[in-house]
Amino acid sequence: MREINHITGKQLAAARVLAGLGQVELAKHANVSAPTLRRMEASDGQIKGMPNNVVAVVRALEAAGIAFLDGDYSGSGGPGIRLVAPARGSIDVDEKQMIQYREVFENDAPPGAGG
Repeated sequence: MREINHITGKQLAAARVLAGLGQVELAKHANVSAPTLRRMEASDGQIKGMPNNVVAVVRALEAAGIAFLDGDYSGSGGPGIRLVAPARGSIDVDEKQMIQYREVFENDAPPGAGG
């Protein structure tokens, strides 16, 4: 988990929406009150308040598949969020549908043959 002192209220609100959670639902997952979460999301700039509440909310969002971006990475833009896990169940793909040339996939050389 990244430094929590750089997370903004807008990041929390956007992350919650991206994760498909309501305020009451996220508050329950993070074990904080809904009014506390509302105040955190309404914060202008960095979130003020109890650091343990911020950590709890961030961890709940990370468990829901959200990654927080602090803007210090190489590239344009500032602080943000992204979805790192699918919001819904992933699509199952059968190996037979994916491998076109099975003879290339299966190893016919003895172990350690290299190449």
